[in-house]
Amino acid sequence: MNPIYEKLEKCFESYKAKIDFVPKVALVLGSGLGDYAESIRVEATLDYHDIEGFPVSTVPGHAGKFIFGYVGDVPVVCMQGRVHYYEGYAMSDVVLPARLMKMMGAEILFLTNAAGGVKQGMHAGDLMMLTGQIGCLVPSPLIGPNVDELGVRFPDMSQIYDLDLQRIVRRAALDLGIDIKEGTYMQFTGPQYETPQEISMARTLGADAVGMSTACEAIAARHMGMRVLGISCITNLASGISPNPLSHKEVQEIADAVAPKFKALVTEIIKAAGAE
Repeated sequence: MNPIYEKLEKCFESYKAKIDFVPKVALVLGSGLGDYAESIRVEATLDYHDIEGFPVSTVPGHAGKFIFGYVGDVPVVCMQGRVHYYEGYAMSDVVLPARLMKMMGAEILFLTNAAGGVKQGMHAGDLMMLTGQIGCLVPSPLIGPNVDELGVRFPDMSQIYDLDLQRIVRRAALDLGIDIKEGTYMQFTGPQYETPQEISMARTLGADAVGMSTACEAIAARHMGMRVLGISCITNLASGISPNPLSHKEVQEIADAVAPKFKALVTEIIKAAGAE
């Protein structure tokens, strides 16, 4: 058996031994949404440490557990803290949680993150729906022998972010009176923030926001046939655009300030997407 799939199977068996819950929507909680679990009807929790072989986040603000419950009538699993490539994990470990949530039964992967704004007119505190991505600066999670149990060798990535889910996001934002931006997300490895020259390159290549997660998870999810949507919280203007040095403290402060609006939007989206 492929060692990547074997590890995934062990994690799934560990989950099944502890939790009896089948989610429809899988939600990855980025910076500022860590306490979103307080907004749902919780049925069970599972600490990452209690899953055999599961990668554990080392980043401040990432709690490190799965929350199972309901948003309205929609069964969800919330990933409270993700792991990043810059933490030193193999890319197969970085995307293992997304793959595991698909094995749990989730049909939709809802990715959220904190990102740096690149697009002209972007401001700290904006929310941006992802309509596309540039992920070629980090290793593909599909490198190596294909795991046939998960998907095909050469999966199509022409529409990573589901168009019907994008329509739901636009409608939810309109109903809530939230001005939501749209654009392309570009993943860098991190952990250092990007240089002004790298941001100039990102803009030339068509990126509207940059960050250190998400794109690899979206690729792994599409490989498995999941429907994917993503929203970035623009927590700072990227290097060379902002007059101030970048800091994780600034990212967390802006994310916390935007959190109430972001949570309301996430709730409306999940209710509508789950009703489809």
